[in-house]
Amino acid sequence: MKYYLIAGEASGDLHGSNLMKSLKEIDQEAEFRFWGGDLMSVYGGEPVKHIKELAFMGFVKVVLNIRAIAKNLILCKNDILKFNPDVVILIDYAGFNLQIAAFAKSKGIRVHYYISPKIWAWKTNRVKKIKKYVDKMFTILPFETEFYKKYQFNVQYVGNPVNDAIDAHRDYFQPFDDFTKQHQLNSKPLIALLPGSRKQEIKLMLPVMIEVSHFFPNYQFVIAGAPAIDLELYRKIIGPHEIPILFDQTYELLKHSNAALVTSGTATLETALLNVPQIVCYTTNIGTLLYKIGRKLIKVKWISLVNLILNYEAVKELTQNTFKKEFLVKELDLILHNQAYRSSMLSHYQRLREQMGEPGASQKAAALMYHDLKSIRVS
Repeated sequence: MKYYLIAGEASGDLHGSNLMKSLKEIDQEAEFRFWGGDLMSVYGGEPVKHIKELAFMGFVKVVLNIRAIAKNLILCKNDILKFNPDVVILIDYAGFNLQIAAFAKSKGIRVHYYISPKIWAWKTNRVKKIKKYVDKMFTILPFETEFYKKYQFNVQYVGNPVNDAIDAHRDYFQPFDDFTKQHQLNSKPLIALLPGSRKQEIKLMLPVMIEVSHFFPNYQFVIAGAPAIDLELYRKIIGPHEIPILFDQTYELLKHSNAALVTSGTATLETALLNVPQIVCYTTNIGTLLYKIGRKLIKVKWISLVNLILNYEAVKELTQNTFKKEFLVKELDLILHNQAYRSSMLSHYQRLREQMGEPGASQKAAALMYHDLKSIRVS
């Protein structure tokens, strides 16, 4: 079979790579063409476009890059026709991918969506487009099945690929001393800083996270570098501060950390599944009034996947006006030094793991996709 995959962000690159690996295991004749990053390149060669050129965050950035986005859409449509795939597999990245879904459907190409856009939080009206243009939806969050049922659209929950990614790393985790020695860290307990995967996020989040480090001299703060971000950006923000940056070591860093400051997104789920107490962080540069207006339009109570899945505030969320040094210091002190508070968070993580189910999301999604395509060929 010929598979055309589109991922526009770092998390999509991770999940896309695991899906491609699973598709190759079940379909030895699989051919891939894709938009993604370095992880997907392991299974599919060079991307048509790298995620470094695709991740535009926020309304202003989208407007400023509207010509680039339009060119990318034209390039993608022409490339799909040239490749002539059996299926187009869309991975999140809703603004771009829903337009491609409509195009592929108009050309009679099967459309699978792996990892639903977060329409349950924002722009619920997009469900109409999904029902119209998507043949099969494979979801990775337990509550999404019930959400789509309200709109008479049957989807399949396959589990969460974060479970797969973490499970694949478990055999490679080093002892703490070996890890710190390899990466030239000192012997102090670690605090992980995960400031996001996009330039705009990192510029907003990381300076405040760094400020917090001064209040905890007995701990070593370490930044998890995003694969699509150049080292120079981090160095400019860090300045004279002695804070190490580790690339391609996020799971290992979290595994050995006593706590983490985490930008809202997939990383909050990864941190929880690795059993690390965390503070969820998020801010924008749009101003307080616009943020309040936007927050009222969002249809969910929490922003972190941990709290959304549990339907409970298991982890503290510090956003916009509360994403400040003093609030972060207070919360981190609680996590590190209040054993009852820490234990409560970890017990909620156990409930989260039970709701998420066992690893195997990528394999299950690949099998369902392949079976769907085979049945179409037979009919």
